[in-house]
Amino acid sequence: MSSISDAIQSKCLAFSDRIIKLNDFLLEQAANKHQPSSILHQPSRVPVHLQSVAALANQLLRSGTSIGANNAEATNAVSKTDYRAKSYIALKEARESLYWIELLHRNNYIDDKQYQSIYSDCEELVKILVTRCKKLDQQISEGK
Repeated sequence: MSSISDAIQSKCLAFSDRIIKLNDFLLEQAANKHQPSSILHQPSRVPVHLQSVAALANQLLRSGTSIGANNAEATNAVSKTDYRAKSYIALKEARESLYWIELLHRNNYIDDKQYQSIYSDCEELVKILVTRCKKLDQQISEGK
């Protein structure tokens, strides 16, 4: 892997770490808000008051951690076209993550400070991946 690829993967991993911690925080915060005794008796079911935040957090957990996984796959691609395809998947996951972050903020699951911090980290990944994808598109169209 090149030093640029290493740096991108490092950013992806750091973002994934933040997403995992945010997921844990959101679920813990929601559980602490409402602690009905029924939670203790139904461990396999998500209580109604946690369903929305759990669903949103899970969507973000999946897309946010998938960015790095797809980026890692791209670095082991078998061709430049495969590399480009996997890079585009990573980009799509990053853009999806922006959507879930926005939705969590709009519904007051994360405050303005949390939103700005994690949203800007994700935007940075989007910009990096857009630049990479455009460069790959150009190289493939020029036959390089």
